[in-house]
Amino acid sequence: MNTSMTEHGFSPFLDGFRLIDVTVADGITIRAAIGGSGPPLLLLHGHPQNHVTWRKIAPSLAKHFTVVAADLRGYGDSSKPESSDNHFEYSKRAMAQDQVALMRMLGHQAFAVAGHDRGGRVAHRMALDHPDAITRIAVIDIAPTATMYATTDREFATRYFWWFFLIQKEPLPERLIAADPEFFLRTHLNGQIKLKGATEPKAFADYLRCYMDPAMRHAVCEDYRAAATIDLVHDSADADARITAPLLAIWGGLGTVGALYDVLATWREKASQVEGRAFDCGHTLQEELPNETYAELNEFFLR
Repeated sequence: MNTSMTEHGFSPFLDGFRLIDVTVADGITIRAAIGGSGPPLLLLHGHPQNHVTWRKIAPSLAKHFTVVAADLRGYGDSSKPESSDNHFEYSKRAMAQDQVALMRMLGHQAFAVAGHDRGGRVAHRMALDHPDAITRIAVIDIAPTATMYATTDREFATRYFWWFFLIQKEPLPERLIAADPEFFLRTHLNGQIKLKGATEPKAFADYLRCYMDPAMRHAVCEDYRAAATIDLVHDSADADARITAPLLAIWGGLGTVGALYDVLATWREKASQVEGRAFDCGHTLQEELPNETYAELNEFFLR
């Protein structure tokens, strides 16, 4: 593998953070924003965002931690590889390996991780595949993927329709979204965020910049296709495995996950040490209630 690291100056969104591209595998480059000092902490975003979703809390976390806010494979300015029929290239296993390689190339053999939405699913897989690398894990507004699919009903399918739309055979969802990417993106975000104004125009513009790329829209679909296929195979093989690192689960009490699941109970089926609580907001805690989210994460990771 040809390893390389390219600097891109300072982030226009995360105050004091520098932007880098790191080659973590042949053909795979991960974009990350890095700032602060102290124990390493990896932040992983969800769909349809990128690392900019951490803009309101990363600078505060950087007072205590070396914070690495990364774009997942397929998202933001990270690589968007071609995909195969089994969707392995967008499996959470592949995405997790990218991020572990990123942290190791930055000199961090073991680190804490917080993941929102898809990033939480990547963090879950990371904690199972690389237990020696993960010191603490926080998952934000998710229940485990296998649990959510196993308990799917009309209410869940209605609220999270994209789980079933995006997994349709290529190129159906890709072409339909391409007709009006901004409308799809704005509708998606507005439906999940319960505190209006949480995603300000500048941040939305960056999410849209990335979403306008056909390669990212395809990668998004592949991410969800993987979640409905190969990720479930991996989860089934690890059905009896438990995350050994302390796990914090926090979620939006006004959102779908909080309404439909006993979130702590779902994670106690997957991890040995679980704590957490609901916040009075929707899906995107770090944008809707940044001060409260920062305080909760900071206290958990500083222990």
